[in-house]
Amino acid sequence: MKRAAIAAGLAVLTGVALWGCASPKVTDYQKETPKLDLAAYFTGRTEAWGMVQKRGGEVTKRFHVVVQGRMENGNLIMDEDFTYSDGEKQQRTWTIQPLGNDRWRGTAGDVVGEANGQTSGNALHWRYVLQVPVNGKVYDLHMDDWMYLVDEHTLINRTTMSKFGVDVGEVTIFFRKP
Repeated sequence: MKRAAIAAGLAVLTGVALWGCASPKVTDYQKETPKLDLAAYFTGRTEAWGMVQKRGGEVTKRFHVVVQGRMENGNLIMDEDFTYSDGEKQQRTWTIQPLGNDRWRGTAGDVVGEANGQTSGNALHWRYVLQVPVNGKVYDLHMDDWMYLVDEHTLINRTTMSKFGVDVGEVTIFFRKP
């Protein structure tokens, strides 16, 4: 019994170690172009289209979002207006502060604490806890965002949502800047 528990524990630790090694780092993209300048890309009007999927891939929501960004006191302010396929509307305002060395910190009304991220090359890796309402309850979900600038007009965002370390869904967004 004791050997089985030790073997199971070692298997879990090995899996976690291998998973950690397989995860990309934002610096893996440092040579990719075009270089993502977060403030420059999101200053002005940007539109986006996206979807939310359950862990198994089923699309649960589709949406359109209009982002109005501006620089204010050295911070990037992003006003996001979402319209979902079911008619629901949502608004979020981000205040994103550049910290230097390609690092960023952000806050929003439905973000627990602060979001933290780093840019490198054409990519941004952004992590935060978002309060997500579902059927009258609010869940704190860990959001792991990866954004990639494809060209000067197009940015793709892929987010993994998790709770207690278990992936519960994904968000995919395509941003387009005129």
